[in-house]
Amino acid sequence: MSKRQKGFSLIELLIVVAIILIIAAIAIPNLLRSRMAANEASAVGSIRTINTAEVTYSSTYPDCGFTSLAALGGSGGTTTGAGLIDAVLANGVKSGYSFAATATGGGTGCGSGSGTPNSQYTVVGEPQSQQTGQRYFFSDQSGVIRYNQGSSATVTSAPLQ
Repeated sequence: MSKRQKGFSLIELLIVVAIILIIAAIAIPNLLRSRMAANEASAVGSIRTINTAEVTYSSTYPDCGFTSLAALGGSGGTTTGAGLIDAVLANGVKSGYSFAATATGGGTGCGSGSGTPNSQYTVVGEPQSQQTGQRYFFSDQSGVIRYNQGSSATVTSAPLQ
């Protein structure tokens, strides 16, 4: 009488585990690259949104000109809370990137009574870590989005194509 073998041998189980580990070793880096690409695409979209909001704010409040990131958010309808961007972006962090918008151009902005509007602005997007993105982004009142690999982007950085 011969005994019939039931179940798997230790060698068969080790082979299956080895195959799973090989597949994981191939898939995980691709997943991380995909997530990083998605974060960078989201950052570009956020900078486009901020550019549009800055122009809208400047048109709506011509005595103020351009403004800060926080003033573009809010509940809407005031110079300190225009409601042009969502609260997450207005707080300055979204999809692994930190954003900052700064109004410049010699104006004093709203509330000062001088009537000198801010005629320029800059917006930057920087990855919070190397795992969330590799590219840094920059834009200003020209609307051109620029990027730099590995360090802060400026007005002299290459434009996105």
